[in-house]
Amino acid sequence: MGRHLSRLGKVVLFGSGETTAAGRRIHEQVLSTLKLPIKVAILETPAGFEPNSDRVAQKVADFVRVRLQNFKPEVSVIPARSRHPPFSTDDAKLLAPMLEANYVFAGPGSPTYMARHMAGSLALSYLVGRHRRGAAVALASAAAIAISSKCLPVYEIFKAGHDLHWVDGLDFFNPFGLELAIVTHWDNQEGGAEVDTRHCFMGRTRMEALRGLLPRSTVVLGVDEATGLVFDFQAESCQVLGSGGVTILSAGSEESFGSGSTIPMQRLGPYHAPEEEGGCGPYVQMIGEEPETEGEVPQEVLALVQRREELRRARSYAEADVIRQQAAELGYEIEDTRDGARLRKKTGQRAA
Repeated sequence: MGRHLSRLGKVVLFGSGETTAAGRRIHEQVLSTLKLPIKVAILETPAGFEPNSDRVAQKVADFVRVRLQNFKPEVSVIPARSRHPPFSTDDAKLLAPMLEANYVFAGPGSPTYMARHMAGSLALSYLVGRHRRGAAVALASAAAIAISSKCLPVYEIFKAGHDLHWVDGLDFFNPFGLELAIVTHWDNQEGGAEVDTRHCFMGRTRMEALRGLLPRSTVVLGVDEATGLVFDFQAESCQVLGSGGVTILSAGSEESFGSGSTIPMQRLGPYHAPEEEGGCGPYVQMIGEEPETEGEVPQEVLALVQRREELRRARSYAEADVIRQQAAELGYEIEDTRDGARLRKKTGQRAA
């Protein structure tokens, strides 16, 4: 096993019920594999459009502090609510607790909202970077859908009556060779006898039509409610935990796995270990490295440098200037040279 593969953290996809008794047992199983102290970062982004997004995230934080108190977790809520200030998914100061977290959680809200406001963001860079350095990532409901290759527009179709379609997701598993369309609430029964609300409120008929709109290479991964699917990259397999099961639909086939089942990663597609920094960019080298590797420069500052370089290549100079100012507020100056950006600590100031 390569050194890089051995560092990858676990990923947990909750179909729902992340704050129920079943969810607690799943959290406990994953947390028990992490080194102490347990530092949890909870992202507000999926519910960032809601006026009470802080309460949505705080309920999860309260659950972690009370129901998982045996782990003595240190919990931070990250109010990165949108692409735009003052609570931006590109704000390094706001996101800083993510760099120390070994358990990152995102949950309820809108899948398409999260995908739109995290795509290409510093928050996504931190999420991927922490996972590559051993942090576990737990994603529930909307957040689990958002990290798909193709993201299901649940509210747009179910509530607003839009035509059946998919949108681009955050494609978290692409560096692993997996092209997944994750659908939570797979066994939902809220509609009772009146309306079929299975498959995240789409129903069987609409889901079959939606499958026809996907590339043949895309695998639909359905996760039942009160159920978690835990990706273990060292074992190259997934484990089904909780009250329900998992359904995999690919190339005309459908297969279900009950609680307690182990699923080889290869069953989800042409799985392979990612390249050392494949699909992530150089920022991963900056996030979570040991001090002797990165010297005294704070990780969030190094990540800002990378983000600014990306913006400059895209000719987004105004946004790049904002990043430069953020670095300055942290005590560092970014100087542009022929050989690229150079970072210099401002004299007479102490870095954050």
